[in-house]
Amino acid sequence: MAGSTTAERGARQQGSSGPPPPVRRFGQRHVRRIIVSAIALLFLGSGAFWLLYGSDLVRVERVTVSGTRVLTPDQVRAAADVPLGEQLVSVDTDAIEARLAHELPRIDMVDVIRSWPSEITLKVAERTPVLLIHQGEKFVEVDDEGVRFATVAKAPKGVPALELAVSGTGSTAPSLRRFGQDRLVREAVRVAGDLPSAVARTTRSVKVRSYDDISLELTDGRTVDWGSGEKNAEKGRTLTALMKAEPGARHFDVSVPTAPASSGS
Repeated sequence: MAGSTTAERGARQQGSSGPPPPVRRFGQRHVRRIIVSAIALLFLGSGAFWLLYGSDLVRVERVTVSGTRVLTPDQVRAAADVPLGEQLVSVDTDAIEARLAHELPRIDMVDVIRSWPSEITLKVAERTPVLLIHQGEKFVEVDDEGVRFATVAKAPKGVPALELAVSGTGSTAPSLRRFGQDRLVREAVRVAGDLPSAVARTTRSVKVRSYDDISLELTDGRTVDWGSGEKNAEKGRTLTALMKAEPGARHFDVSVPTAPASSGS
């Protein structure tokens, strides 16, 4: 039998493979879709850019302040110097924080928040004094980090005063010579900042005789030998328990918290 001709074989191959897929048409649709999407994104981006940087709808119109206790909102607003009328997105929040830290050291932390569409919010946390240092007829407030942040004419209630009563004369005192006045003040601040809240409210003064000889004078005349600024949490718990156990005592010693003592009646 004669074999298939070349023409017959070509016809069979063409019939089995079928028509080619419309690759070209699919590719054109895909390209058109990409172009349309890109144009849409371009218009959206241009609109967003205009809204943020060119529109009057998102300019700073007001500044709100929260969290103040001693400071007033007006003081904070004046020190922040937020540029009213500027585009909200362009406001330099870091510069505002820096101005507040420089102008108002009473401020411990501040969050500068863009409140869309037209407001800057300043959330302030003020420093809390734990100790007062006499300066002439005024008082310097010191927080629990040892920062001297404000000088006031009237002592705030419930904040003890520092009393440096080192032995010896001037700079020849052993504690002053070894540690220096700043170190002794920091130890007093450390003790004052770690006092139990009930004790802190009734402490009139923190007296420093040496680095490891710090004592408290309470508002009712009772006294406490605290020792150094170490193990403050343990000493605080011991003092609280001792005061409850000996309510009539006039003197307490927690300088060695594992062996506390009380005396007087």
